[in-house]
Amino acid sequence: MNAPARPATQPLTGGALVLGTMALSLAVFMNVLDTSIANVSIPAISGDMGVSPQQGTWVITSFAVANAISVPLTGWLTMRFGQVRLFITSILLFVIASSLCGMAPNIELLIAARVLQGAVAGPMIPLSQALLLSSYPPAKSGMALAFWGMTTLVAPIMGPLLGGWISDNYTWPWIFYINIPIGIFAAWATWSLYRKRESATVQRPIDKVGLALLVLWVGSLQLMLDKGKEMDWFNSGVIVILASVAVVCFIYFVIWELGDEHPVVDLSLFAGRNFSGGVIAISVGYGLFFGSLVVLPLWLQTQIAYTATEAGKVMAPVGIFAILLSPIVGKLLPKIDARLVVTAAFIIFAIVFYMRAQFTPEVDTMTLMIPTVIQGAAMAMFFIPLTSIILSGLPPERIPAAAGLSNFVRIMFGGIGTSLTSTLWESRSTLHHAQLAEHTGPDNAAFAQAVHTLTAQGLPEPAAWAVIERTLSVQASTLGATDIFMMSAWMFLALIALVWITKPIRSSVPIDAGGAH
Repeated sequence: MNAPARPATQPLTGGALVLGTMALSLAVFMNVLDTSIANVSIPAISGDMGVSPQQGTWVITSFAVANAISVPLTGWLTMRFGQVRLFITSILLFVIASSLCGMAPNIELLIAARVLQGAVAGPMIPLSQALLLSSYPPAKSGMALAFWGMTTLVAPIMGPLLGGWISDNYTWPWIFYINIPIGIFAAWATWSLYRKRESATVQRPIDKVGLALLVLWVGSLQLMLDKGKEMDWFNSGVIVILASVAVVCFIYFVIWELGDEHPVVDLSLFAGRNFSGGVIAISVGYGLFFGSLVVLPLWLQTQIAYTATEAGKVMAPVGIFAILLSPIVGKLLPKIDARLVVTAAFIIFAIVFYMRAQFTPEVDTMTLMIPTVIQGAAMAMFFIPLTSIILSGLPPERIPAAAGLSNFVRIMFGGIGTSLTSTLWESRSTLHHAQLAEHTGPDNAAFAQAVHTLTAQGLPEPAAWAVIERTLSVQASTLGATDIFMMSAWMFLALIALVWITKPIRSSVPIDAGGAH
């Protein structure tokens, strides 16, 4: 559906352009930061709330799912309220939700506040892109997207570093309170510069049935993934019901959306080879990447005795290559085959995860950081080229719907990746622990020698057993994590095939600055 026409707006210049770029980028930074800032704070949050770290991951997934559901509504909300009003309202509601997250007295209210935070955050990213593109001349749209892309690349990496530092030096609620001054400044600056550049509004019907089905199947799927490991999966009636609701509602959702005159999600876009191949590749790749952002800090803190700050420092260097290479990739992309760039990104991702699969409990900080630094290069060559592939060949009036749908699928896969990775890590760790425990007991010479050595150092025998049990748990968790890293490496290589089913593109994708969402 085409957005209503609006008068052409002139690009901003001078200080107004700098301030506008800064305000829009800060809003995006704040939004994307909150997808990862809680990752290294999960042990602190779960400990304070009296729940397990696995239950604490709901703080991450609840935001991701609510965000995924709200993204497809951006187009309808923009037509109803206007770009600028919707963007500023989203920022202010995000600030309020952040305050509620910090004040939450228990895990249930914290998750509820995170759901609200994710829901109101949905329109912010696509609208920031649209407003930013309208601020620059068409000839400099590539530079505008480079600034925007760097923000979305750096924020997920700054999240663990900032979250770790805050958790160690202050208290975890401050990971949410820091959004308050950022959000207020971004809202003020945006209103000051863009209030006279509002887009036209029009009354359009909303697909209520499609929206309800979307909420039901996405919500049921996420609940199933999060609760499955606690309830023994399909041995639980609750999990069976959730799975059934997810499948049935998804089928009806697809049927309804394909036949509705004003669908909340335009599924006909998947008929395009570039769109379908690109969306699956970027979504699965993002899910694998985001899952590692959860497992790695948790493993470092719960098993390797890293503080939250130290875990954040291990994750932070990925921003170095991401910042340096993003503008270069943006300039080179119109001149080279985007599929080659994405292939290189997936190969680098595979190498990074293979290197992580070699980690041991004795791993040193430098060994941990080397693959993280290298991963920055892959990130710079991942998002921008795949977005170009996804939007290539589409008429301008379909680009907003395509961008919204691809973002919806990608964000949803981020939440699913978090849940699946957490579940898989727990199950693989349990399996490895059982296998390692088979080699314990008084009949095992190595075990008996270890007990003897510890008791000779003055430990009573029960304490010696406890030390050995802790060693087994650390080893089992490490093996579980490295299993996931190796599996991810192979999956990144497999994704290369998806890239090459798309058609080559030889020029930059025309972006509709009036509504690129």
